[in-house]
Amino acid sequence: MVLYQYLNTTFYTMQELLDVANISEQELKALQDSQLMPRASYTLNVNLGCDSFFGQFKENHILTFYAKGYASWLNVILEEQDQTKIYALFSARYRKTLTRLGRLGYVSSHPKLTTSLSNHIADEWQHFLDGTYGLCTQTGLPEDIAAKEFAIIKINELCQLKTLNQAERETLIFAVNLLDSVSAQFAPHERANSSRRRLVDEVRAKYRLAAESISLSALLI
Repeated sequence: MVLYQYLNTTFYTMQELLDVANISEQELKALQDSQLMPRASYTLNVNLGCDSFFGQFKENHILTFYAKGYASWLNVILEEQDQTKIYALFSARYRKTLTRLGRLGYVSSHPKLTTSLSNHIADEWQHFLDGTYGLCTQTGLPEDIAAKEFAIIKINELCQLKTLNQAERETLIFAVNLLDSVSAQFAPHERANSSRRRLVDEVRAKYRLAAESISLSALLI
């Protein structure tokens, strides 16, 4: 039941998402089939069994869970259902996040974020549509996805260095805190193998880094 509690608290069920967006299940499926809307991040197969004075009773339910940030994405795509334009918006929001981080002094020369950025965003779009980022980021939205990818790349770059000077250490602190702020907590059975465990918890312990809350929305103003 711990898994169900995590999913029920952190995500919208499909019905909750439909109610918030005021659309039908058929409309949601059509948007997903048109590659505009992400699919569910979790699917829970629930088998219920009950034994009482009246005898035994069994039933099965399939529950799907969506990142709560997808409600705002639905608002966007319900107004504009051209896939080319929606992808362009996703790309623009992704790039804007990286640009803003760069203006704050946080940059990376990794090909994914420079020469191969267009191809990288195309790959990210597919992961987004698959529901992957609804699972591993707080909102599942382009801003969190871009920040997460940047933070992971930056942490890996810095952790490969034998020693860190003060500026590099401060950048590492920022990248770890940024990843912490945009990453999901992950379902209980996933946490031991999650990027949060490896790149937040273990890096903080290794380098004795202090945790500090970061608001991505505030950074992007």
